[in-house]
Amino acid sequence: MEVYKQLPEGTLAELIEGTIYMSPSPIRSHQRIVSILSSKMILFTEDTKAGEVYVAPFDVYLDEHLNAVQPDIVFVSTARLSIISQHIHGVPDLVEGNESHDRIRKKNLYERFGVKEYWIINPETKEVTGYFHDNNQYEELDKTVGKITSRVLNHTFEF
Repeated sequence: MEVYKQLPEGTLAELIEGTIYMSPSPIRSHQRIVSILSSKMILFTEDTKAGEVYVAPFDVYLDEHLNAVQPDIVFVSTARLSIISQHIHGVPDLVEGNESHDRIRKKNLYERFGVKEYWIINPETKEVTGYFHDNNQYEELDKTVGKITSRVLNHTFEF
């Protein structure tokens, strides 16, 4: 964690189970989807006062020793805003990521920490796989293309 915290601000890196993973900058189609989806989520959450939305790079410290991630999009509900200071220290309500290493490694991490909702988006096909945390494990939601219905926010977002 000490090495991770000394990385320059804006570094695309994550600490998962004590191992630092570096990432190249995202591809155009990925950035376009994240921009559209995060904009819609920000407008919705501000209108409904549901919470706050942040986009990567923004550190989420799931614990203070071995796990710090940078989801593409992260949502923290109003009731849980106390976990946000300069970064997020705790488990957010919803995170979104892309398929590269998010399908297994980060899915298992988020499931173990109890992130309520997790979306994985394929930037080329716009296929979304959603997961909802129920009974201490993820339940896979229906796959969709170009949209996702959030159980946490009770709203459908198209991109």
